[in-house]
Amino acid sequence: MTTAVVLFTRDLRVHDQPALAAACRRAQRVVPLFVFDETILSSRYAAPNRLRHLLDALADLRTNLRSRGGELLIRRGEVVEQVRAVVEQVGADELHLAADVSAYARGRERRLRALADEHHHLDVHVHEGITLVPAGEIRPTGGTHFKVFTPYWRRWVEEPRREPEPAPARVPTPDDLAPGDLPALAELTDGRPAPELLPGGETAARARMQAWFDGPIEEYDETRNDLAADATSKFSPHLHLGTLSVAELAARIDRRRRGHETFLQELCWRDFNHQLLAARPDLVHTDVRTQHDRWREDDEAFVAWQQGRTGYPVVDAGMRQLEREGWMHNRARMLVASFLTKHLYVDWRLGAWHFMDHLVDGDVANNFGQWQWTAGTGTDSRPNRMFNPVTQAKRYDPTGAYVRRYVEELAEVEDAHLHAPWEARGSLFAPGEDYPPPIVDHAQARDRFLAARGR
Repeated sequence: MTTAVVLFTRDLRVHDQPALAAACRRAQRVVPLFVFDETILSSRYAAPNRLRHLLDALADLRTNLRSRGGELLIRRGEVVEQVRAVVEQVGADELHLAADVSAYARGRERRLRALADEHHHLDVHVHEGITLVPAGEIRPTGGTHFKVFTPYWRRWVEEPRREPEPAPARVPTPDDLAPGDLPALAELTDGRPAPELLPGGETAARARMQAWFDGPIEEYDETRNDLAADATSKFSPHLHLGTLSVAELAARIDRRRRGHETFLQELCWRDFNHQLLAARPDLVHTDVRTQHDRWREDDEAFVAWQQGRTGYPVVDAGMRQLEREGWMHNRARMLVASFLTKHLYVDWRLGAWHFMDHLVDGDVANNFGQWQWTAGTGTDSRPNRMFNPVTQAKRYDPTGAYVRRYVEELAEVEDAHLHAPWEARGSLFAPGEDYPPPIVDHAQARDRFLAARGR
């Protein structure tokens, strides 16, 4: 009788879960396992918003496994030692898990393979599924990875796609195993999640997927940059923890229909950043393309940026959305990142880690890849691109609805005045209103930045 352990990491679903599907095909007994890894829990990666989503996802996964006759074992400790204990307890013949690209995930895989070498009867099976196209499968001529998105997209879009796997009808977990309790959030962190954090888990993810393809995707070309419309998919938290399969999303794409091609490009961006991280495991802390920046140290300006008190309404709205929801519109992410790195000329690493402290979708590849893109140290072919927050606000929040939603001090300011230059709007505020003037002048900031970059 074959016994397989399935180690869940960030693939917390039963639909199109390649590791789980393979184990159920191959083994008579299947033991799903999740380990609260103390190494991660003790690091800055364990942000309250992501932990809240993780607990939602695990509770939902346990329910979905139980409905199929299975059980999710919950353990806590050093991940390889916890896997070792379960493997030895059940006499496992196979270990199944998802391939991943971060340095930590690759190190974990190597240690699990070393464990298998100790247990000569144990076979390790690593399954693709985190990305649509495996990192490293598409390479430029004479290179290890793509550094520019467009040529990657041209190759990526022609690649054959993996067919999604149906959820197994039955997960035959032995009934004599102690499942372990899901911890409360307070057992994992002292921090509090964002007050308007959306629920996590596969059930919520699949409902969102169905609603998205029932209509909103058709308007994606027109609405994806509209800050106030709230018309993006918000799949990123679910893709981060794998409560939704990227292969299932891609399988629903019909490139002949409105909005579908643009949405597919967003999925490609995710794969692009993952292949970049796979090739550049130092992406978190080292410039991909250094500009030899000598970043300014300005604690006061950095705190103003964190708190959404820069005096630029659209920048402040984005930062306050992050605080309130644990999420931020992608257009706003670019604006606030550009403001920090180019208006304030503050190190992108500080901003990226602030995002990681709050983002429910704080994915290593996407977060650090996109911060480097915006800072001009990554894959943007125009490294000195600088977004004007006033111009961008007029274009993508013309009525000021997004600003008023998040910046309470400006809730009563008329549409036409929200994005006016400071000198033209100072008299619009009632006495005692607590909204600051701009902490930096746009034109002066641009001159300073270009001078620092030698332009």
